[in-house]
Amino acid sequence: MAQATFHFPKGFLWGTATASHQVEGNNTNNNWHYWEQEGHIIEGHSCGLACDWWGGRWREDFDRAAEAGHNTHRLSIEWSRVQPAADRWNEDALEYYRQMLRGLKERGMTPMVTLHHFSDPLWLMHFGGWEYEKVVTYFEAYVRKVVDALGDYVNLWCTINEPNVYATIGYIFGEFPPGKQDMGAAFKVMENLVRGHAAAYHAIHELQPEARVGMAVNYRGMLPARQWMPADRWIAGLLSRLYNDFFPRAASEGVLQFIGRRQRVPEAKGTQDFLGINYYTRELVAFNLFAASELFSKRYYEPGSEISPTGFIANQPEGFYQALKWGLQYHVPIFVTENGVEDPEDAMRRRYLIQHIHQLWRGVNFNWPIEGYYHWSLVDNFEWERGWTQRFGLWELDTETQARRKRPSADLYAAICKQNALSSEMVAQFAPKLSEILFPG
Repeated sequence: MAQATFHFPKGFLWGTATASHQVEGNNTNNNWHYWEQEGHIIEGHSCGLACDWWGGRWREDFDRAAEAGHNTHRLSIEWSRVQPAADRWNEDALEYYRQMLRGLKERGMTPMVTLHHFSDPLWLMHFGGWEYEKVVTYFEAYVRKVVDALGDYVNLWCTINEPNVYATIGYIFGEFPPGKQDMGAAFKVMENLVRGHAAAYHAIHELQPEARVGMAVNYRGMLPARQWMPADRWIAGLLSRLYNDFFPRAASEGVLQFIGRRQRVPEAKGTQDFLGINYYTRELVAFNLFAASELFSKRYYEPGSEISPTGFIANQPEGFYQALKWGLQYHVPIFVTENGVEDPEDAMRRRYLIQHIHQLWRGVNFNWPIEGYYHWSLVDNFEWERGWTQRFGLWELDTETQARRKRPSADLYAAICKQNALSSEMVAQFAPKLSEILFPG
């Protein structure tokens, strides 16, 4: 085996990502708590205390991250805490977030703050959520309130996390709240999410001209199952454009393109200072005339793929490289705002992490404008409709005792962060079977 080190640029950001509802605990004033009470979470799981960050456990988790060499962390603000009613603000909640952000800065970590990560206040849900005609006005007011309160600690803002997931899973497949299967409603929500992002972008720059503002899009690789079949190529291309391209194209060009519909949103043009890419896996797509509820497609993982324990993710590092390459078309810096795998036994995660970091380095080595990487996630958290059945954390969480236990991948990632590099020694220690693949002698 050859001895080598893949170095990253000086100042590269290494960290983890979290979301408010998934880690804070006792978030009872939003649509996800309502969805939980309605019985939509797998195995009847409840979020409960989550990781108890609202009870102060963020301090010890930030300590763990800092000790592991992380120089950044991405977290989100819970809209329902900041604005518990349409006509009321909670200054205590904003002060608590200030404490958290000060905690990051004191530990030498750069915050990236997401303003909307799936959860909506109950009052907004009752108004109609992102279908509501005044949602953009309310969202802009909330953004202004947060930026005015927290701007001293933040200049990296992510307006909306995975708007494509929010719209697709909530309004087409019905697995997220509000549980609709309505293409017309989905398009209205997508339009309002674009307008909300644009309003937030302009508001942030008005309040904080030096800020950098973007959105985080979930990129899912979609390859024709049979390259020789035109129908497979067509459906894979259509779904990729609808799912992957819709939002970053809108923020770049100010155009909404949606299955036979084209609409201009001029205020959205040029509203991304960076592109956040969330990548987990890719899949094969075959045309299926009889699968209307699945958008006329059958989707599955490539034969022989290494699959995560619940079958949720296939280890496809080449798809990560292609995701980064796809992001270049928008001509802005790129942050990998999420990447990881659910793996409670930490058997697959080390291989997944090494192979994906290697592909990240490939892009960096071509001088692609990639500035940071956020692993999902720091500690096991409440995984939306999948509850506690999936464990993404570098640290394991015991939900009964709130005890944390470090997984071996945490040490691997710490070595990468501290050295700003991936080395053959790390691979030999943590995933020796990959040594000859990545460092052939």
